Amino acid sequence: MTQHSRDMSRRRLLFGGAAVGAGVLLAGCTSNESQPTEAQTKAAGAPGGNSEPGKRVVIGFSAPAADHGWIAAITNNAKAQAGTYSDVEFKSVEAGADAAAQRAALSTLISQKPDVIVLLPHDGKELNAFGLEAMKAGVPVVNLDRAFPDARAYRLQIKGDNYGMGVAAATYMIEQFKAKGVSNPVIGEIAGMDELELTQERSKGFADTLTASGFKVANRRAARFTADSGQQEAAQLLQALPKIDALWNHDDDQGIGVLAAVNQSGRKEFFMVGGAGSKKAMEDIQADNTVLKATVTYSPSMASSAVSLARLIGQGRGMSDLVELQVPKEIILASETITKENAGDYLKLGF
Repeated sequence: MTQHSRDMSRRRLLFGGAAVGAGVLLAGCTSNESQPTEAQTKAAGAPGGNSEPGKRVVIGFSAPAADHGWIAAITNNAKAQAGTYSDVEFKSVEAGADAAAQRAALSTLISQKPDVIVLLPHDGKELNAFGLEAMKAGVPVVNLDRAFPDARAYRLQIKGDNYGMGVAAATYMIEQFKAKGVSNPVIGEIAGMDELELTQERSKGFADTLTASGFKVANRRAARFTADSGQQEAAQLLQALPKIDALWNHDDDQGIGVLAAVNQSGRKEFFMVGGAGSKKAMEDIQADNTVLKATVTYSPSMASSAVSLARLIGQGRGMSDLVELQVPKEIILASETITKENAGDYLKLGF
């Protein structure tokens, strides 16, 4: 991912938003099989603007295997959005097990000469060379979520605000501490995969915001965006901290395991904030029967938007509500905070 400071220095378009028992089946994801709702894919049948049929566009697509609820929603949303357009042909290629395998599949895709490629890479840094290759070959690339570090490697980069997720999570915590009169809180953090820049940005936004209020993280552990790893890391964090006031878990899928560890421990003295905005997390927040009291969004609906914008790029059109004749270079989605009070409004966007 590009650094937040660089993101802020560029022109960008901001879009505002995305009880587990000890015996829970952790191998499952929250919504691998669910299909996108109408709210997650903006129908192409709406009158006027860019929805009117235009030049036929072939959109190539690749994302990591859907072994995680959020990734599954990315692929499902992209396919569903492409299906709303009569002038789009959607070609999906397997991502493989790693960046090298994904690059090989994408090279085959380039040979088929699609009009645009929408790509969520295994790792943005490792697939940056592919982006450069495709752009040089005249195939515009829409870089989704895990960003290429080189701006020449993409025509459009669309992602969530990872730094902003950390800011939102910390801001909610600080408000709760003030309301409860907690002046020296013990704060835990269950991060995602530390080798990914998006995880580093989330943690930085969280730490920076806490520091500005005189607070800090007492114990931080990195999981792997899976329920099993979430349970393992949360169990160790709970052992290390006999008392906690608040816990931020970066990802609602791995949060299934985090909540399982919490339930196994019998601990209830703290509140938890999640990340991404899964339907299960929103339902738990709405029911108010676990320590999970809020989640900060990182919506997979960005894949729907990526396909819509790839179509416009392929047709040489801009966004109908903007004066400019071209689609913007970068789009960063704002991170919203979902609580019991507004969970009902956001459930339709949950994955």
